[in-house]
Amino acid sequence: MTSEAAIIRHSTPGQGTHALETSTELPLSGQSVFDFFANAENLQRITPPELAFRILTPTPSEIREGVLIDYRLRLFGVPFGWRTRITLWEPPFRFVDEQLRGPYRTWVHTHSFEASGASTVMTDRVEYSLRGQPVSHLVLPLVRHQLDRIFRYRSRVIREILRPGPQ
Repeated sequence: MTSEAAIIRHSTPGQGTHALETSTELPLSGQSVFDFFANAENLQRITPPELAFRILTPTPSEIREGVLIDYRLRLFGVPFGWRTRITLWEPPFRFVDEQLRGPYRTWVHTHSFEASGASTVMTDRVEYSLRGQPVSHLVLPLVRHQLDRIFRYRSRVIREILRPGPQ
């Protein structure tokens, strides 16, 4: 695996569910990478600016299992709210956030951090389903394209922010 680009894979596990998985290798310890993600304010830093992402929940908030986080985003000029709950919290190895309210019918995002020599492989796996089944397959290519763009941006910015040495 290279630290130069995210590796993005799409799959369709079935029953209208889709999955995106991306991995990025970072030259830091798993604890350092996990600590970055444990700060909800960093989510705004790694989201493309055109999404106008804002955290509505007062920060800093201690992230732990059961925490609710509210966001505001804009996609194609249309603003919408998003609420997630942290449903699994296992520092420094993984955590899961699930959409309770937002644009998807379901959205379960697993963040995993695995040691790889002196580096950490950060893996995002998102399992999601779209609203409007069964015709939602018509917009699936657009959704996948948008998710690719967001997760490639995220990977690039994370590598810039978490590079070792003075910044």
